[in-house]
Amino acid sequence: MNDSIAIGVDVGGSHISSAAVNLKELKIIPNTIHCVKLDNKASKEEIFKKWSEAINKTIESAGGIGNVNIGVAIPGPFNYKEGIAMFSGDNDKYDSLYNVSVSKELVKYINATDAAMRFLNDATSFGVGVSAIGKARGFNKIIAVTLGTGFGSAFIKNGVPIVVSDEVPVDGCLWDKPYKEGIGDDYFSTRWCIDRYQKITSKRVNGVKEIAEANDEHSKQVFTEFGSNMAEFMIPFIKKFQPGLIVLGGNISNASKFFLPVLEKRIKEAGLKTGFEISQLMEDAAIIGSAKLFDSNFWNSVKNDLPNL
Repeated sequence: MNDSIAIGVDVGGSHISSAAVNLKELKIIPNTIHCVKLDNKASKEEIFKKWSEAINKTIESAGGIGNVNIGVAIPGPFNYKEGIAMFSGDNDKYDSLYNVSVSKELVKYINATDAAMRFLNDATSFGVGVSAIGKARGFNKIIAVTLGTGFGSAFIKNGVPIVVSDEVPVDGCLWDKPYKEGIGDDYFSTRWCIDRYQKITSKRVNGVKEIAEANDEHSKQVFTEFGSNMAEFMIPFIKKFQPGLIVLGGNISNASKFFLPVLEKRIKEAGLKTGFEISQLMEDAAIIGSAKLFDSNFWNSVKNDLPNL
């Protein structure tokens, strides 16, 4: 496979997606996208078999033989520098991979003469992707936010994630920053929406989609609180970074019509002119963002700042 093509991989909690990416055009090559469902509670061997199934299908459909470059978008905790998974029982996913070198172990399952692997946080990959192929391309600074099982974020400047700077919070992420009685991840995730809805209604639902479909005074209360809380939490970071656009992705963003108006109103009341965009590029953006790790200019700009965890 030539150097202008890399495999981009997006690792989720219930499936993995991969595709071949033309690095010169930053486009997914047609007919190379493959997705495989999996059980993140399975054994290490079973997980790697599922991951490699998708990747090998992509390599085959891209006509790849010989050397293959694979960029992987994967959630934390993860040692991105060394390619070592740090998931544990506390993370409720992939605990069989705890302290496993994915870069050394997964390669054994890949159908290639040689496979080079590089890793990037999934929310960061999404941010890199949307800044390259989405409506965010025209903005110097953006904040990318993924709202789903967890609360992901990335601060992007000129297409590059900013991790070490006075403009951004420590490690360039928001999920672990203090808010109210916990951290951001406690309030801007699916579990908060479910728990809050249950507290109001005494009804237990499976996801945010059910809350949105209820479309009653109780669901509206949940989303109004969500949007108001998010504004309160984000305003100090927005003031410091001054992004031209905030891009939202993830499952909760599908309910944006319920919480975005109050979020935008609070941001405007704070004297900020940041715009908002709901991205539909989720997996495509993460795949392109992770594949871009094999763009030499981009790699040189991020390789020294990859977090150990």
